Amino acid sequence: MKINFNYIKGILLLGLIVFFYGFAEKRNNDRKLEKIEVQFTQSENLYVSEESVNKLLIQNNIEVSSIGKETLDLNRVEVLLNKHEMIENAEVFLSLDGILKTKISQRRPIGRVLGNNGFYLDRLGKKMPLSKSYSARVPVLVNMKEKDIVDAFPIVDYINNDQFLTKHITSITLLNGGYYQIELRQTNFNIFFGKVERIDEKFNNFKAFYKKGLKDDLLNTYKMVDLQFGNQVVCTKK
Repeated sequence: MKINFNYIKGILLLGLIVFFYGFAEKRNNDRKLEKIEVQFTQSENLYVSEESVNKLLIQNNIEVSSIGKETLDLNRVEVLLNKHEMIENAEVFLSLDGILKTKISQRRPIGRVLGNNGFYLDRLGKKMPLSKSYSARVPVLVNMKEKDIVDAFPIVDYINNDQFLTKHITSITLLNGGYYQIELRQTNFNIFFGKVERIDEKFNNFKAFYKKGLKDDLLNTYKMVDLQFGNQVVCTKK
């Protein structure tokens, strides 16, 4: 019987490849994490620092010097980070060279509720705790409690997404009956906004009024600007 040595060589070569692949994979899985890299989606890390993220992971037994790649549960790390009160979303992945990389989106406040138990309103319309290290420059929400922010959110969100309004509006006050009053920066009049309805129409009317009043140098002659009457602006003079 003639032996096919090429066939035997092929089997041996395949076996060696499988062996070395398995050996390399085991060594790779047994490797300890080299380090943790934290990347923030915004340029500023005002509420969550890289140091605080590392501290959180260490407190939960996720440390580069004590855990192997094979035993690392990426889903657990993501869940842990997403529970942080200042993190909106966290994505975690592991690089081939043993680096645990985290991509973090921080929560962004768009309004601040005053009071002994004050808090921020974030861009998703949820309650957000105040920061001990940074104070956001956002409109102050007066006479509001946590139960009121659902109703007020559309106004605050609209302001946050409009550069002109963000520049000029300093506070939003909840009045009796679900009406709202708005205070402006560098003017002597307030805006009576009314109820949360026709938001786009009301603010467009106000912006047109403001630009015309600024051009005619009349803004300081008013004490109240009322936006609740349809496609018009009603002004009360001093």
